[in-house]
Amino acid sequence: MTKKKAQTRTARKVIYDGRVIRVERDRIVLPNGMAATMEIVRHRGSVVLIPQPRRQEVILIRQYRYVLDRYIWELPAGTLEVGERPDRAARRECEEEIGLRPTRIARLGSYYPTPGFCDEHMTFFLCTGLVRPAKPAKGDADEDIEPRTFSLARAWSLVRAGDIVDMKTVLGLALLDRRVPTVRG
Repeated sequence: MTKKKAQTRTARKVIYDGRVIRVERDRIVLPNGMAATMEIVRHRGSVVLIPQPRRQEVILIRQYRYVLDRYIWELPAGTLEVGERPDRAARRECEEEIGLRPTRIARLGSYYPTPGFCDEHMTFFLCTGLVRPAKPAKGDADEDIEPRTFSLARAWSLVRAGDIVDMKTVLGLALLDRRVPTVRG
C-alpha cells in the first residue's frame, strides 16, 4: 500500500477561543487535490475514570447535562489542566467527582470520540483501591454530581433503558467488562 500525500493548510481563522475549547476554520487542500473548508474543535484532552470499588461493581455519577436538558448516568470524567499528565488528572478528577482517591490506576486505552471535527483525546483509567481522603477535594462550581455504586449488570441495564446515553460510558463499561480489548497507544 502506498502512502498518500498529506493534506496542506492554506489558511486558518480562529472563530472562538474559550475556557475548554478553541474553534478554528481551516482552508485545506486534500491529498486528492480538492480544496475544502474544515471547522475544527481543539481540546486539551480528557480522562475518563472507571472507579471500581469491588469486582463486578462500578461507580457512576448522575449529572445534569444542559446540552441534553436532562440528567444522565455516566462515568466520571474531566478535562486535562494545561500541562497536566493524564494519570495525574485521573487521580484529581476521581477525588473531585466521587470523593474517593484511587490508590491504583491502570491506563486502559485512548480514543478520539469525534475525529471528524474534534481532536479531543480521551484516556480511560481503571481506578481501584478507592479510599476516602482526610480532606475532601473541592468539586467544580458548575457541576451537580451524585455518585452511586452499581453492579455491572445494573449499569448495562441502564444502557439498555436509555439512562446511559454517552459513548464514553458505554465504551468504559465495555473496557471494564472486557468486551473491548485493552489498547496500548
